[in-house]
Parts: sequence; C-alpha cells; structure tokens
Amino acid sequence: MMSDYEIIKKQYRKRKFFLILSQFLLLVFVLGIWELFAELKIIDDFIFSRPTAIVELLIRYIKRNELFNHVWISVVETVLGLVIGSIGGIIVASLLWYSKTVTKILEPFLNVLHALPKTALAPIMIIWAGAGMKGIIVVAISILFVITVLSTYNHFMNVDEEKIKMMKSFGATKTQIFTKLIFPSNLGNIASVIKINIGMSWIGVIVGEFIVSREGIGFLIMYGGQVFRLDLVMMGVLVLAFCAYVMYYIVEKLEKWIIKKRGEM
Repeated sequence: MMSDYEIIKKQYRKRKFFLILSQFLLLVFVLGIWELFAELKIIDDFIFSRPTAIVELLIRYIKRNELFNHVWISVVETVLGLVIGSIGGIIVASLLWYSKTVTKILEPFLNVLHALPKTALAPIMIIWAGAGMKGIIVVAISILFVITVLSTYNHFMNVDEEKIKMMKSFGATKTQIFTKLIFPSNLGNIASVIKINIGMSWIGVIVGEFIVSREGIGFLIMYGGQVFRLDLVMMGVLVLAFCAYVMYYIVEKLEKWIIKKRGEM
C-alpha cells in the first residue's frame, strides 16, 4: 500500500507530465499549422517564412559557428545589464526604506524617470556611454533600474507593520529589522522582480544592438529585416525567446530553492 505522501507525489508527477506534454503538443500544433499554411500558400512564406526554412537556416549558422558568437555577445550584455541594474536598484530601494528624507527627495525624480520612454532615449545614452557593448549595457540598465527601485521599495514598505513593532519592542535596531525581517521576507518578491527584469534587460540589449551593434541577436534581426530575409528575422526571434526562457527558468529555480531553504530554517 502506498502512503498518502507517495500518492500525492505520484499525482503531482502525472499532472506535471500532462502539463509538459500539453505544452509540447500545442507548440507542435502551432508550428504544423504554420508550415501547412505556408505550403498551401494561405500565407506568403516570403513575409511569414516557415518553420522548416528557419530550422535549415539555424543549422547552417550553427555549422558555420556564426550563431554562438551572436548569442554569446547578447547574453553577456543582458546578464551584465540584469545583474548591475537589479543589484543597484535593490541597493537604492534599501536606502529609500532606511531614510524617509531620501525617499521624499528622490521620489518625484524616480517617478519622472519611470515615465520617460527609455527606448526613445537609447541613442542619447549610447552617445554618452560610448558605442559598443558598454553603451548597450547602459541602455539595458536604464530600462530596468527605476522599475527595480520602485517595485522593491513597495515590497519593503508592505511588510506587516505589527512584526516591525514587535521587533522594536524587543529593542531591535533599524539595521536588524531590515536584515532579519524586511529583506529576508521579500526574497521571493525580489526574485519576481528579477524575472520581470530579464525581459526588460533583453529589450534594452536588442534596442541597443539595433542602433549600434554589428554583432548579437538584435543585429541578426535588424539585418534580416533590412535585406528582407524573414527566415533570418524569425530565427533571431526564436533564438531570443529560447535564451530569455533559459534565463527565466534559472531564476525561477533559484527562487524555489530560496523559498525551500527559508522553509527549512
């Protein structure tokens, strides 16, 4: 006889397998319909391309060792933008929580910066920071930094006030309240902010590569559009989607690990 735990575990595995299978079948169905419509001339494969053409092009780029260099450059730019922007945003959000005076001084500026269209200002930022990887990373940071500050600060301020009062009643300092309560209780929220930042960082990198780069996934997409190679454009988009998903998956696994560790403490 199986225990209740084993039954629940088995049911969970079945549900997970069914979910993955459903996702896979949906993907196959969409790609199949896409290929069929292109074959039957329902859609113009010159404009929409087709899955088989994209796969053939992807294989050619892999065999010629061209794809890895473009992917590597874009991933490095995205990761650096994500790490620097997220850590910087969390540090600033922590300073805002520590000082109400600093919050009152910076809040209107942060709101204005948040409202500005950062992608439209990308050319100016690249001129200031310099063309190449440095300028692209600055664009990525600019897009996610203010969002990180505001989101993280709001999470810090939404911690249960009664818990804070209880710690104060035991003589806890502001630093102890932050390190023992505020920050640890928001690790899951910070992980969620970072997951959002993955997409923001990719937006900044692709926009920057559109403007100045001669390498990277953004350059492949832009070049494909300029020469009307829609198979190259779609290949770039699919590679971009895959890279973004892998980064999202890693952060999600890290988030679950942190939650599990906190539950064991």
